[in-house]
Amino acid sequence: MNSLCKLPNSLISYLLSSSKSNYYSTCNSEEGSRLLKDYATREFNAFLWISLVTITALLLEKVFKLFRLWAKARRITGPACTSFFGHKNFGSRWNFIDLLSELHNKYGSVFKLWLGPTQLLVSIKDPELIKEMLLKAEDKLPFTGKAFRLAFGRSSLFFCSYDQAEKRRESLALQLNEKLLGRANVIPKYVIDCVMERLDEMSKGVVDCKMVSQHMAFTILGTTLFGDAFLAWSKANFYEELLMMIAKDASFWASYRVTPFWKQGFWRYQSLCTNLKYLTQDIVQQCRKNCKLFHHVDQNSNDETVKYGMKAASGMPTSGDVLQDKFSREIDGHHNLREEPCGNIMGMMFHGCIATAGLVTNILERLVTNPEIQDKIYSEIIIVRQGSMKDAENVDKMVLLLATIYESARLVSPGPLLQRCSLKDDLRLKNGVIIPAGAVLVVPVHLLQMDDASWGSDASKFNPYRFLSKVGKVSDSEQDNSFTEVSEGAVDLTRSSFILNDPNDNAAFLPFGSGTRACVGQKFVMQGVATLFASLLERYEVRLQPGLGNDPKSTGPEIVFVRRSSQKNE
Repeated sequence: MNSLCKLPNSLISYLLSSSKSNYYSTCNSEEGSRLLKDYATREFNAFLWISLVTITALLLEKVFKLFRLWAKARRITGPACTSFFGHKNFGSRWNFIDLLSELHNKYGSVFKLWLGPTQLLVSIKDPELIKEMLLKAEDKLPFTGKAFRLAFGRSSLFFCSYDQAEKRRESLALQLNEKLLGRANVIPKYVIDCVMERLDEMSKGVVDCKMVSQHMAFTILGTTLFGDAFLAWSKANFYEELLMMIAKDASFWASYRVTPFWKQGFWRYQSLCTNLKYLTQDIVQQCRKNCKLFHHVDQNSNDETVKYGMKAASGMPTSGDVLQDKFSREIDGHHNLREEPCGNIMGMMFHGCIATAGLVTNILERLVTNPEIQDKIYSEIIIVRQGSMKDAENVDKMVLLLATIYESARLVSPGPLLQRCSLKDDLRLKNGVIIPAGAVLVVPVHLLQMDDASWGSDASKFNPYRFLSKVGKVSDSEQDNSFTEVSEGAVDLTRSSFILNDPNDNAAFLPFGSGTRACVGQKFVMQGVATLFASLLERYEVRLQPGLGNDPKSTGPEIVFVRRSSQKNE
């Protein structure tokens, strides 16, 4: 009887047929159990085969991309890599810069290095090729984005795709550039007074150059973004310390391939980041309250002067409308995305402080080591100040001061390498080189801005006169002679007709980057720093303190601010 029993060949047929009471009644339970086992085995085997095919397809795709990367990279010159894991022994970052310099001398303006089997680095030194590359390569490196997100949270302004950041960057650039229009100075006088009064306290002793530069940059940027309430904010010093502390450790925690949730140090770091976000929200609220108070008081009320030159919120003109007009509304309107506008704000504070503080530090160092330039700038400031009331505060007339700022920015850039990548598309440069998608593109900014081919035989020397030219030149030889006269001090710059050259006319000038990802606030920063130094050098002479600089706690040269004799009786 059992020999005549035929089992269904699928589980569905078995389940459907089992509902018929008389059908398969002769089939015992063992045969039904065997059917279920056979079905489970077939289905499991099918799952394994599908998984195997899928994984194989993914691996083949990876291998195809890898061979495609190797094939395209072979067309780019560079040193041979003897290890499958790439060139690894680079030493410190400055040793790496020296290595890039040697390889550029050997292989030309474009060469490659393998950092690993799938990590290709391409270094470019030719200014015209760099300009083209920075226009086409719109992506940031994934590692940089990870470090930023761990520190400051999500950001739609810095480390996302350029398509997402483009409108925000254009909007921010428009607001900053509008502040340049119709103004002699982009930083209000009372903000400068606040910084100068703080320097009055510091001028009683020796100060650390980098620390005072960081504080000045933080104050200027804070008032620009947050408004006048920033000057009276009691937590400003703590915010500055916390921001620098977080930025210092961001790269360390981002270096882990897997976020180290199991380490206590990581959670302490995340706690600091959370505190920074709360402080950011706090100053936004203070900024908003100050703005509301300002609109409800008499515009002609008397100003009240308080410690460090800070004035009552009701009497101060509103200067920090960048944040009030943009990010504060986002915090109100997108509660669930609160970290994004906070990430934008903290990113602006971090990048702005790092770049501005580095520039201010280098200017101070150049001034104390070149006192003759400092004296000429002081004479230039006095002549402009003694002009008409309209131009008394206009730093655009102080061409040597601006040239000194440009030259300081050229000699010490914010970072030794400018990094970009194109994650989706290959880059075809006009010299015929094709750079595969995903390659790390680096520009050795330090080498480029010290290159004799772009800056002349004195490229490594501090010479602000390279950004000046005399009015009315009729020939290049005459211009060169005048330039030499000025640089040697034979011509009194403050009594001659000189104009400031646009530094961006030289493609090798990259302290603020270039192309689609260039710093949107570079003009604003330059004008702001010029305003700061015009007031600083009018009141103080900056000197290098002899016999010091060996303090292990010091982060830079020790300097002193000596109040000028014309200011002592004021």
